[in-house]
Amino acid sequence: MTNRVLSSLIIVFAALLITSCSGNPYDINEAQASRLIETLSSDEMRGRRAFTPDIDRAAEFISDEFKEAGLSYFTGLNSYKQDFSIREYTVTERTVSVSGNIIPESRHFGLVNGTDISWEPGSVSTETIGVSDEFTARFNELRSVNINLLVFVDEAHRDIFNRYQSYFSNRNSRVMEGDTGSTVYFALGNPSDEFEVTISADERDMGLSNVIGRIDGNRKDEIVLFSAHYDHLGIQNAVEGDSVANGANDNASGVTAVIELARYFESLGRPERTLLFVGFTAEEMGGYGSQYFSRQLNPDNIVAMFNIEMIGKPAVSGANTAWITGYERSSFGQLLSKSAEGTVYEFYPDPYPDQNLFYRSDNATLARLGVPAHTISTTPIDVDPDYHRVTDEFDTINISHLTNTIKAIAKAAEGIISGEDTPTRVDASQVD
Repeated sequence: MTNRVLSSLIIVFAALLITSCSGNPYDINEAQASRLIETLSSDEMRGRRAFTPDIDRAAEFISDEFKEAGLSYFTGLNSYKQDFSIREYTVTERTVSVSGNIIPESRHFGLVNGTDISWEPGSVSTETIGVSDEFTARFNELRSVNINLLVFVDEAHRDIFNRYQSYFSNRNSRVMEGDTGSTVYFALGNPSDEFEVTISADERDMGLSNVIGRIDGNRKDEIVLFSAHYDHLGIQNAVEGDSVANGANDNASGVTAVIELARYFESLGRPERTLLFVGFTAEEMGGYGSQYFSRQLNPDNIVAMFNIEMIGKPAVSGANTAWITGYERSSFGQLLSKSAEGTVYEFYPDPYPDQNLFYRSDNATLARLGVPAHTISTTPIDVDPDYHRVTDEFDTINISHLTNTIKAIAKAAEGIISGEDTPTRVDASQVD
């Protein structure tokens, strides 16, 4: 046997050995997808409402799946759960007087962060929402300040004020772990230099957990994030005897995708860029999970965020299609569309711009920090009969469509994971 022939045989044997050791890529399949979404949306999970033991069961299930997939823990953690707490304030008494007159409770409400609040002129700043102001924009601006405020709202905004008052008066105020928070209180009526506000509230700390798994890449500081919120609405008013809002499509479907993608990319071996797989908590209650997560790492290191939401039903344009929120805000959507060329799948811009869906999921938190963070969805949300209802059950899910969408996302992510493609950053100054 010549040396040349021997060398050739050695090369062939080495190639076969590598193939044998590496195995075949994990097959994203309907059986596994069905098992995952059916378990997460079962009655035993009781709707996975945040701040209840029910969501803890879901967190344990996702953690077990991440372990079976072979994922590593997130930096600094000794489990897959990223625990944090929220401080909640429940108002027990509130009195507002203006120009010596007690104001009815129906004419004031606030975002209360404190147990004993007593304001009078000179002790708190005041602002107004005037006749010419757009109420919602001004409200969002004022609620985001870091100082205590008393806000007088012009009578011209009575109708929308009443809707906000009805909502916020029945909602406890919450502050993220590590935040001091401020109280912003709104009163309907003319501004006055003579006022007195007295508020008493109870406080309690409540625990929450994101669930995070990691695949280390060659570039540890370049992260591709796959995410979905795993909480839902919990127990609701019964409809025909059913009170469990199972949240099969919203968003057990997205969590199923994250778990399947984790299995798939782990089976491929070490990627070029580092991959994170995250189940966010409390999206339905204000996005607390994504907010906390975003503070635990440098957002500049996140190359792209694939946030997956409600992919269990085909879009209006048909099966094998998915839409991307904020398509125009970075090149993320263009890269995904390009990746699908020549396949049966199609990615396209969000067809519901009037619904502001870019801001209605966890991607918005990261987009505000400049991350190319977008939500991928397929559900015709404007006509979906099960959205946020107890009818969002496993048997409404199109498993074939769900599985094909997960496969399409896996393929679409290849160029970004390999480092061949890098989406442009979101202009944070243009994100409200």
